[in-house]
Amino acid sequence: MKCPFCGNADTQVVDSRVSEEGDTIRRRRRCLSCDKRFTTYERIELAMPSVVKRNGSRSDYDTAKLRASLSLALRKRPVSTEQVDNVVARIEETLLASGLREVPTERIGELVMAELKKLDKVAYVRFASVYKNFEDIGEFVDAIREMQGPMLPGKLRGNNQAGRR
Repeated sequence: MKCPFCGNADTQVVDSRVSEEGDTIRRRRRCLSCDKRFTTYERIELAMPSVVKRNGSRSDYDTAKLRASLSLALRKRPVSTEQVDNVVARIEETLLASGLREVPTERIGELVMAELKKLDKVAYVRFASVYKNFEDIGEFVDAIREMQGPMLPGKLRGNNQAGRR
């Protein structure tokens, strides 16, 4: 660490303390050349990966864009702001944990769909219809079937007739 007074690179740590929140370390340092003291703070710096769009262009990750997409899919759905915050946090944790410097938009879309599938089925279908660019009603039906999982024997689509004679 360079001394801010004389520019000398030889400094000594005199004291270190972790902040009450535990997210920073405060260090008192002494310059070995001019003997002046100064304080430095050490913090974790996490950088979200860049987003690679379908056309190949790159942009910075933007939490507001993710939140806007989720809000649009969840419009008029019984989902709390806290639940949306948790979804955003889980997606961002997954992206950070990947260690990648770049992530394709397709990967972010897959993460959003996985979270919406667990959170709200209607929002999942809404998001999937835009994300997958559905062209006809058959693609909607396929998405709904995929979300519902495998059909059980004795059940007809949309009408439970098991047990009727």
